[in-house]
Amino acid sequence: MAVTAPGGDGAHRPHLLYVAWGFPPSRGGGVYRALATANAFAADGWDVTVITTDREMWERHTGSDPALEERIHPGIEVVRVPFEWPGIENDLRRWPATRVYLPDLWRRARARAEQRPFPEAQYGPWRRPIERAALEVHARHPVDLAMGTANPNVDFTAPWRLHQEHGVPFVMDYRDAWSLDTFTGGRLTEPGSRATRVERAMLADADEIWFVNEPIADWHRREYPESAARMRVVMNGWDPELDPGRPSTPAPADRPVRFGYVGTITPVVPLREFLDGWRSAYDDPAFRGAEAVLRGFLGYFRTPRPDLAALVRTGQDVGVRYDGPVSRTELRETYAGFDVLLLLQGQGRYITGGKLFDYLSTGLPIVSVQDPSGHAWDLLQGYPLWFPAATLGRADVRAALLAAAAAARTDDAASRSAAYDFAQAFRRDRQLAPRVRALRARVLGESPTEVPE
Repeated sequence: MAVTAPGGDGAHRPHLLYVAWGFPPSRGGGVYRALATANAFAADGWDVTVITTDREMWERHTGSDPALEERIHPGIEVVRVPFEWPGIENDLRRWPATRVYLPDLWRRARARAEQRPFPEAQYGPWRRPIERAALEVHARHPVDLAMGTANPNVDFTAPWRLHQEHGVPFVMDYRDAWSLDTFTGGRLTEPGSRATRVERAMLADADEIWFVNEPIADWHRREYPESAARMRVVMNGWDPELDPGRPSTPAPADRPVRFGYVGTITPVVPLREFLDGWRSAYDDPAFRGAEAVLRGFLGYFRTPRPDLAALVRTGQDVGVRYDGPVSRTELRETYAGFDVLLLLQGQGRYITGGKLFDYLSTGLPIVSVQDPSGHAWDLLQGYPLWFPAATLGRADVRAALLAAAAAARTDDAASRSAAYDFAQAFRRDRQLAPRVRALRARVLGESPTEVPE
């Protein structure tokens, strides 16, 4: 267990234990919420200890963003607990003999072993190590509040253990969902299953339960009404360091319009539908020469998915190119190189997506190629430079792209300023601040009236 120790001024301050499997140098989408939350408590005067995974795991399997570690508040103590991921291990030298010679037997045995400590495939074995780490942290520096952010849901176990053994209040932050399939609206766990029973028990003990949007919170209120009163919506948001200042300049007339997408591209992203609409729009004289630059990982792991890479290459002859992943620390400069942003999202009423908030921070025109049922669609209502494709059909995607290209050339400073003003409500610190204040009151025993919600 590796520990990076913080500085300290010796003053008594509340102590937060924060458990986040995905924390810098992870490059996964959930890392930004985790980093911002830990930093928000540290900036509010808390001592913060983060339990997370080892760096090597990210470097070997998913790719990492080392520069993101520089954004960790200097007062945060980071405790790194090794995590093994045998299911995606591709180094044959690390394979046990059973996996080499009896792969089916190994997979069945591994699946059972993974869920024995905790009912979550792949992540269950991490439960005992992080619980031990949490108890060690509490023994040397008593914890006033514990919080886990998921997924994976195993992150909740260490805070729950502190609550059960030491009465420490704890918060469950669902940046995703455990039992809800946010794409289909169906259940991922069966009613009455071990996973559902464990989730219900945790929810019953939690002081607060956070969700990223109202649709997900509403689903959980219906499924777990006994815990509904403690459920809160704490939306994602854009980080203040992305703020470009008030924009005023349209796209230069002496070069083609440059569209940009930033984010992980997975099979649920409507990439094919976007490419069909883009190819159709490319034939328009006003659009010819336009560029679409895609930035991010192709799939969830470090190695690009071959099918997604092949699909992207089909657009090379019409100005579509893939420029690889980009560090979070370079996002502001990356967005500054685009005239229009592409919001490509999978179907799902419960989907908002973190990139939406980052996009809003720019004040640029945004093209939505997504199902209108998604929660992001609701949040964009009223954004002055929003150009949604009415459907995922080629003609509708084409129309949205052409309209956004025209706006990039012609919209005046007032429109761009209005778009920037619209985005201010979605700053991440403005989402987190009320809950940080409320939890400070909770652990210090202050009157709720002294701390506005």
